Amino acid sequence: MKAAVCREFGAPLSLEDVTIAAPEGQAMKVKINACAICHSDITYMRGGWGGTPPLLFGHEAAGTVVETGDGVTSFAAGDRVVVTLMRSCGTCPSCGDELEAICATPPAINEKIITDSADAPVITAMNTGAFAEEVLVHERQCIAIPDELGFDEASLLGCGVITGFGAVTRVGKVQAGETVAVIGTGGIGINAIQAARIAGASTLVAIDTAADKDALARKLGATDFINPAAENAQERIMAITNGTGLDAVFVGVGSSKAIESAIPMVRAGGRIIIMGMPASDDLASIDASDLSGSAKTVIGTKMGSAMIREDIPKLIALYQQGEIALDELISHRFTFDQINAAIDMAASPASSRVVITF
Repeated sequence: MKAAVCREFGAPLSLEDVTIAAPEGQAMKVKINACAICHSDITYMRGGWGGTPPLLFGHEAAGTVVETGDGVTSFAAGDRVVVTLMRSCGTCPSCGDELEAICATPPAINEKIITDSADAPVITAMNTGAFAEEVLVHERQCIAIPDELGFDEASLLGCGVITGFGAVTRVGKVQAGETVAVIGTGGIGINAIQAARIAGASTLVAIDTAADKDALARKLGATDFINPAAENAQERIMAITNGTGLDAVFVGVGSSKAIESAIPMVRAGGRIIIMGMPASDDLASIDASDLSGSAKTVIGTKMGSAMIREDIPKLIALYQQGEIALDELISHRFTFDQINAAIDMAASPASSRVVITF
């Protein structure tokens, strides 16, 4: 099969013929029909989190089960599924605390999954490796999807949508009438906006340096839009909230500067939820006296602390009821052979979610 392999951090991916193993135990092989590009993929392939190439990225996907190991009980060949990176055991303390994204004992699958033309292993990053025609994943990483849900739209449920929604509902616990801002209206932030709207936020401020994202943010629930490149975001927030600050700010970009800017935006007793994942060396400088003196809370979340067996079916139902948008979140589509152009577009502020089709 074909896969887009990272041979060198920061370099274009290499489209190569690779071999994928037959599934063993609870592993299953899924033909990828669509894979969205997450900024975590981009950070990783630029070397932001270390690792040793060759690596295979892509973790926000949807496709069709083609083969299952003898231990698979939840799926069969022909089933349509969302593929996520969340390979959880369901029994460890983290899973018991509904934090399966940080499962302490993720179940193993085949020891060797992908090999290149020289029979050398290619590591599937983030438990998935969906920049390829097929993936080998544990059955607990997948959720069934209905026939009427398109693969392009379904792929978004694998990361961006559940991260934004989970951050608002499970971590930030936004309540009706609260004042909220979301910094960054990309694949995660735009879904935090949708979730905060559904939760009943009375003021919902979208903050982004890409002015052309104003319209979609407002369509999906934002009451205000701030471009910090054109105006002072802190001053505008204080004007909107009559000088009190916001109840909660959700940081949807992996940037220490964005995190730093969020803290003074919240009121005394307010909360800052960090959804985006900065590079390992991108360190934030925090005014600890403001945090303690004003009783502010900073909370980190991975994948929105989502529980995929609960949250993805709920999100599918909301989509079917017309309560959330998925189609409108896709700004660009590229075919698999155009993957490097797709990555360049996904890294651009001009994009929302970019989807690769197979």
